[in-house]
Amino acid sequence: MKIIVEISARHIHLSEGDFFAIFGKNASLTIKKQLSQPGQFACLERVDVTGPKGTIKGISVLGPFRKNTQLEFSITDSRKIGIVPFVRESNDIKGTPGCKITGPVGEIEIPQGVIIAKRHIHLSPQIAEEQRIKNGQIVSVKVNSGERSLIFGETVVRVSEEYSPAFHIDTDEANAAGISGETNGTIII
Repeated sequence: MKIIVEISARHIHLSEGDFFAIFGKNASLTIKKQLSQPGQFACLERVDVTGPKGTIKGISVLGPFRKNTQLEFSITDSRKIGIVPFVRESNDIKGTPGCKITGPVGEIEIPQGVIIAKRHIHLSPQIAEEQRIKNGQIVSVKVNSGERSLIFGETVVRVSEEYSPAFHIDTDEANAAGISGETNGTIII
């Protein structure tokens, strides 16, 4: 099955309480653009993130609010600020490193929540059933990008009525495969 490849740059999902702590009690998320996954959006709001070795400024906030604050970095980003990364699925933050997050009116320290998102595929139940793919199944995705074509193994499939088909990788992975612009991959079961 062919699937669109989307590159997920560094970003942060904030809990409502953490958002108000760093943006102010009267602030609200300002939608910049809708993302490919229904109900998800990039915001105009940005934060700075600090670890033991440095700070990365202007990190995009994604909405809507989450139960727990979660920062999604690449390995390169993590090394820049001195955090030892964990590759995890979204929302699996227990035992992960924390960091300082600074906004326009305040800053917070999160004790955990910095992850490198495990590469994953979003599928609707209908498409998953047609392709005989199950939620949580591990597959590979072959991406033909010329001289740097790759097969991405250890890709977890997520199935939900709320999903549109897409394969998500981070910027380090996209750079390794020489991906730029719109690209498709092929799911290998």
